[in-house]
Amino acid sequence: MNARRAADDEAQNSSPYVGAILQQTPNGVLMVDRETRIRFVNPAFRNMFRCAEEELLGEPAARFVHCDCFERAIAAGGQLMVKSSVPAHDISFRVGLFPIEGQELYCGIFIDTSEEEKAKEHLRNLRAQTLARAQEVISRQMKTAQEIASLLGETTAETKILLVKLMSLFEVEKE
Repeated sequence: MNARRAADDEAQNSSPYVGAILQQTPNGVLMVDRETRIRFVNPAFRNMFRCAEEELLGEPAARFVHCDCFERAIAAGGQLMVKSSVPAHDISFRVGLFPIEGQELYCGIFIDTSEEEKAKEHLRNLRAQTLARAQEVISRQMKTAQEIASLLGETTAETKILLVKLMSLFEVEKE
């Protein structure tokens, strides 16, 4: 709790609005130290990852976000954008990571893209179903065309045989 209060106090001192923004934004905000231990987390992040604040503070970030994005940002020494998901929590997200100037902290702003990903998956499934249905219709049409061609071939052959017999009858009568 002390780490959270310190982060809150720091945020409040920098601007009277920052604390309110951090608490009210729909995006998850997570701040970690250089060892990627969680030092601050806002309510949106807790809701997104279905965790209580007590579970998070002091813990490695990778345990909750299930990726090494903070480690990579710290190693790179700068900003990083990452797209990832946590199937166990049924969440997909994009996160922008950046260092906090003058502090030994890195911040990640998490944007929940779960609905967007579900819509994309639904569209992929719909396309796959449509393609399968189109293939089924094409196959049925080909089968029907082959049956019609077969029937036409049979009747054409029968007609030819009948006409040849008729022509030979007429030729016999001529002679």
